Amino acid sequence: MIGKATVADNAAEGPADRKREERGAPKSVTIAYIAESAGVSVPTVSKVLNGKSGVSAGTRARVEELINRYGYRKPAGSNRSNVVELVFRELKDMWAVEIIRGVERVARQHRVGVMVSEFGLPDSKAPAWEDTVSRRPNCVLSVAQLSEAEREQLTAKGIPFVVFDPIVELPDGVPYVGATNWSGGRTATRHLAELGHRRIAMISGPEGQLCCAARLDGYRSALRAAGLPVDPGIVVHAGLTRDDGATAARALLALPERPTAIFAANDLQALGVYQAAREAGLRIPEDLSVVGFDDLPVVAWVEPPLTTVHQPLTEMAVAATELALTLGRGEEAPQVGLEIATTLTVRSSTAPPPKGH
Repeated sequence: MIGKATVADNAAEGPADRKREERGAPKSVTIAYIAESAGVSVPTVSKVLNGKSGVSAGTRARVEELINRYGYRKPAGSNRSNVVELVFRELKDMWAVEIIRGVERVARQHRVGVMVSEFGLPDSKAPAWEDTVSRRPNCVLSVAQLSEAEREQLTAKGIPFVVFDPIVELPDGVPYVGATNWSGGRTATRHLAELGHRRIAMISGPEGQLCCAARLDGYRSALRAAGLPVDPGIVVHAGLTRDDGATAARALLALPERPTAIFAANDLQALGVYQAAREAGLRIPEDLSVVGFDDLPVVAWVEPPLTTVHQPLTEMAVAATELALTLGRGEEAPQVGLEIATTLTVRSSTAPPPKGH
């Protein structure tokens, strides 16, 4: 059987295959190879292949010459499906609903489908990422942080992608949509300082996460601007769950000189602070002010309602989906990196510090 398959493969080689070999190109020429050879982007080559406008005459001629030189043809069934694939590592956090809502809003307007995928779970046996690539979606919107190999795989297949709220620095040119995390951290801390707090703690996220580092930098900037000391002893790095927030808050509230206010890197951590405060017999906001980050719907209903930095997750998802669809149509995006503004939502969890503090 192996011998027959080899003979059949050799017999199937045509002039285009021999032409590629003569020119020194790989036997399997991809749209990414054409783009690299022409010094243009994959969407530009896609425009030429699909006869779309928006490509200069010189660039079009150069791309067409390479297509003809290497005998490149779109393989049968290579057309991408009219679907946006929304990729999560793990669907467990409440903010996922806000993201899905924004993606669906844009998808309905453009009459495209949405597929939500979860991959990368430790106990997962299915090759979920390979399935995503093989489905050839129109574009990928990744809430999961893609590895370099995964990004290269999408590029090689000509599948545009956008990274949602990146947690690490991305190479230049990688499309992303995030939020103004530094500004949000600064605004939250300034609010507490303006209320009169002088000992403001922060529960930050895991070290190395870009968004958490930016919020922490904003916190430090606000303290300096208010003439307050930046005390590393009241900054705790923790995970981003409610339990993580509670554990970190217990440590802060057990200090000989406890903070009168805590800024948490997200709302789930802030809810953990509520739990730790109750255990310590502290009232919010009379004894302890708390500020979160995200503005999840649930925090407006806790008691007292949480003051938090509104991260416009739905609006971020709308912008990311619009960007992904633009790239999916083979069009150049006016801007590949977007940061959507955050705002402070003041509710009832913050007040001036107790007298004597």
